[in-house]
Amino acid sequence: MDAADNAYHHHMHGMAPPKDSSTASPEMTHGTMMLHMTFFWGDNAEILFNRWPGERGGMYALALIFVFVLALIVEWLSHSRLIKEDSSAAAARLIRTLLHRVRVGLVYLVMLAVMSFNVGVFLVAIGGHCLGFLLFGSRLFKKSAVASESASRTGSQLHRDTWKRIQQN
Repeated sequence: MDAADNAYHHHMHGMAPPKDSSTASPEMTHGTMMLHMTFFWGDNAEILFNRWPGERGGMYALALIFVFVLALIVEWLSHSRLIKEDSSAAAARLIRTLLHRVRVGLVYLVMLAVMSFNVGVFLVAIGGHCLGFLLFGSRLFKKSAVASESASRTGSQLHRDTWKRIQQN
């Protein structure tokens, strides 16, 4: 060891110096699993938990469904109004804070799943967010105030209201 290595070794309390970055590979081994550092296709991935889903295709499909549902729930929590405006101010703020905490935790779980660098996980995370936004955030399925008012009236009420408008003109 030269003087620089000795100083590093002493400063890092006995830890070996890092390997030369020119010899490092883009993939690292973790037990028998390969931790990819670039995107890859395949069902042999490790997502969120140690050795999960493993090498079984059915467990990989379950992991994809799990990530999709997590992303969908994130969008639901982001766009839903679970607390009524007329509720107690302190209680409403506390509940909103707790819901925000849950939402942020789920967002980080989705992010960590995507950091497995598996293309399938990446695609289902995006799909879950997109479908969740479509269902809960885009207002595609929400009626406008005018449409909901006219839909709540019966046909005979609409006919009478139309007849009254014609007579007033």
